[in-house]
Amino acid sequence: MNGPGHAHGLGTAADPSDLTHRFDGDSVSRALDLVGERWTMLILREAFFGVRRYGQLARNLNIPRPTLSTRLRKLVDVGLLDRVQYADDPERFEYRLTASGRELFGAIVVLMRWGDTYLAGPEGPPIVLTHANCGQVTRPKLTCDVCGEEIAINNVTPSRGPGFLDAGPEPHDAPADPERNS
Repeated sequence: MNGPGHAHGLGTAADPSDLTHRFDGDSVSRALDLVGERWTMLILREAFFGVRRYGQLARNLNIPRPTLSTRLRKLVDVGLLDRVQYADDPERFEYRLTASGRELFGAIVVLMRWGDTYLAGPEGPPIVLTHANCGQVTRPKLTCDVCGEEIAINNVTPSRGPGFLDAGPEPHDAPADPERNS
C-alpha cells in the first residue's frame, strides 16, 4: 500500500529500521558532493601530509594547473581550506586545513588503510603512518566514541537520526500547480 504518507514505505507507523528514503539527503551523499572527486581527495591528502603551497601541490600531484586552481577555490569556498597570504612581493598564498578540513583526516586514513590492504603491491604500502606518541607504525581503525570497541560492518545498525527527511506525499498526491494549468 503506497497511499499518502507511505512513499518509500515510510508512513507514520513505519519500521524505524526502514531507511529506503535515506538517499534524498544523507550525509554520505552531501559529503561526496564536496569531496568525492579524485583530485579533491588527493589535494586533501597532501594537505594532511603538510603540503600547503600551490607549486608543491602541482608538482606532487602532477595535476593540471587549471584543475588545481578550480579544486583549491572550491575547497576554500566550502570551508575545508583557508587561503593565507605568506609573502607580499609578489603576493603568495598557501592553503591551510580548517578545523572542518582536519576532520576529514579519518576518511583519508580509512581509504589509505583499505588501499594498503587490497591494492598495495607485494612490497607493501607506499606510505605508512607512525604514531607520534609511541613511535610505532600504526594501522588506525574506527572505534566507538562511547565504549572504545572497534566499529565494523557487523556490529553497527543504521537507524533514523534527528535529521532524517520524511518522504512526504507521492507525486500523484501533490496538489495541482495552478501556474502549470495557465
